[in-house]
Amino acid sequence: MTTMTETSARFREFKMPDVGEGLTEAEILKWFVQPGDTVTDGQVVCEVETAKAAVELPIPFDGVVHELRFPEGTTVDVGQVIIAIDVAPGSGDAPAPAAAAPAQEPVEAPEAEAEPKGRTPVLVGYGVAESSTKRRPRKGAAAAPEAAAVAAAVQAELNGHGASAAPTPAPAVPVQGGRPLAKPPVRKLAKDLGIDLATVVPTGKDGIITREDVHAAAAPAAPEAPAAVAPPVAPVPAVAEAPAVVSDSARETRIPVKGVRKAIAQAMVGSAFTAPHVTEFVTVDVTRTMKLVAELKEDKDMAGVRVNPLLIIAKALLVAIKRNPEVNAAWDEANQEIVQKHYVNLGIAAATPRGLIVPNIKDAHDKTLPQLAQALGELVATARDGKTSPAAMAGGTVTITNVGVFGVDTGTPILNPGESAILAVGAIKLQPWVHKGKVKPRQVTTLALSFDHRLVDGELGSKVLADVAAILEQPKRLITWA
Repeated sequence: MTTMTETSARFREFKMPDVGEGLTEAEILKWFVQPGDTVTDGQVVCEVETAKAAVELPIPFDGVVHELRFPEGTTVDVGQVIIAIDVAPGSGDAPAPAAAAPAQEPVEAPEAEAEPKGRTPVLVGYGVAESSTKRRPRKGAAAAPEAAAVAAAVQAELNGHGASAAPTPAPAVPVQGGRPLAKPPVRKLAKDLGIDLATVVPTGKDGIITREDVHAAAAPAAPEAPAAVAPPVAPVPAVAEAPAVVSDSARETRIPVKGVRKAIAQAMVGSAFTAPHVTEFVTVDVTRTMKLVAELKEDKDMAGVRVNPLLIIAKALLVAIKRNPEVNAAWDEANQEIVQKHYVNLGIAAATPRGLIVPNIKDAHDKTLPQLAQALGELVATARDGKTSPAAMAGGTVTITNVGVFGVDTGTPILNPGESAILAVGAIKLQPWVHKGKVKPRQVTTLALSFDHRLVDGELGSKVLADVAAILEQPKRLITWA
């Protein structure tokens, strides 16, 4: 879809694109530019997180940043304008930035009539931008500049600088139209803590209430001076309720479900309650596999690539799929068909700071061992850097999840949506094992294979798992079975 529009010969707008396959929204993680910065065609201006991955967005033209429509942390629908660019700076006075999207509540701050025109625009919801829309002057605006000074004086009294004097009553909070001045996140914080903003003393610029002001209002009241010195004048109900509110907030932390975490939740619930899962387990002696890994690390043909047990396990699964191709399939509910895949896009579950993602190695079945090792290394490095693209996570057919890296013996993995099988690999540990009729210490691990029982029956699933185990026990089968 088109991601930019031309508002005039001078100003252009850039819209949130669909950076994945049919995505409807994305969260702005970070802005790399600010109003007034010069940008060039192809320059990355922000990083957004979709339901699949974090993606950097480049601007498609040259110019000067005129306005950022949304602050960091905002979820924006695909097609909404996120940034305006002045493509012909210096050709005249810039028009006022466009109003914020309806979902974003702008800060209600007093109008500064003495401020010069052409001021630098700021993030919507985090400052005041000059607007061509005329608004009726409101009461209380003139008192706003003095609010910070008054609040500081009151705070000094409360901190004991005037302990011998009677406590000073809290000054009236600057308001517009009867409403205290505060940013939307601050209003939400006050609502969550049960604080009436009308009772909060503002310390922010132009009399705006800050997060610190709200927390200060929610904190337990300091010990009062003796009653003989001065009677308390603060509103009693607010002070009495504050300790319980703070206690509750200190015991819980609420995190919005969005981005990758939201997508994971939806996908896992959909998979768990759509595909009938069956999980089978096998414990196997992988001592010879570990010896092979050590030998490959010294092989000149494997120079420059990372060799680890996961590489051999991945190759073993690919061979098992080749021997049992029916397992590499998908269930088409709409057409009531089983779709057998003649290619393997091997998914590797990766834990990242943003949550679990499953990028896949395209056409892994065609890769040699060195090529597979290189692809694995690149996949893991990209995932850890948070640079995995949505395309890299689409089209997977079978997945491996290595829970052993966390010291876990095994698990019952949930299928990646649209796939028929997932192999969980447990920790490889030195354990007593009967080898050639004697109990010896051997390297042992447990494998778990979950599969969709609509298209993979018990016999087929057992064959796949048994083949993987046999290869890991005797890696030379990679040569005889491949």
